[in-house]
Amino acid sequence: MKSMVILISGRGSNMQAMVEAGLPVAAVISNRADAAGLAYAAGRGIATSIVPHRDYATREAFDAALAQAIDGFRPDLVALAGFMRILSDGFVLRYQGRMLNIHPSLLPAFPGLDTHARALAAGVKLHGCTVHFVTAQLDHGPIVMQAAVPVLPRDDEARLAARVLAEEHRIYAQAARWFLEGKLVIESGVVRVKGDPPQQLYAQ
Repeated sequence: MKSMVILISGRGSNMQAMVEAGLPVAAVISNRADAAGLAYAAGRGIATSIVPHRDYATREAFDAALAQAIDGFRPDLVALAGFMRILSDGFVLRYQGRMLNIHPSLLPAFPGLDTHARALAAGVKLHGCTVHFVTAQLDHGPIVMQAAVPVLPRDDEARLAARVLAEEHRIYAQAARWFLEGKLVIESGVVRVKGDPPQQLYAQ
């Protein structure tokens, strides 16, 4: 049976959504011992592991230890869910084609941090989130699925973020399920879903 490992750094709300969607989560791994999501996972009977990044002198040394922890569970998929570490090129290459991330913007718009504030400052009328395969370039890689939400006149950063997060919980679980079911195909850098279900979602 196929399985996945989820990497978190904090509360892991996207991790929780995937667990509650019934996905086969073999383990939850964090770079922080105080990550609230670890307690949630343990409470659900899911294996947890901590690889503290501060224990390693270099990014590469940390990534090697993290890879060892991941590989111990032999997952088919690695999912980044609020994992706040920039990964080395070697680590990304190791899991190429089987590591997903979710980003709180409609990529390629607003890569990096502070996406909701930047969207409001830019005056965009649609904002949202993107599930994509991880590549060495930060917040790039073939796009699996996106969900858009309208930017409303009275929105502030918190209100907009909350609506986007609700969509993150929905599409990340779906994208992970498609991967584990063998439905995702990358052709010339573009992701196709076998059976062609709707891939672009708009939330009122």
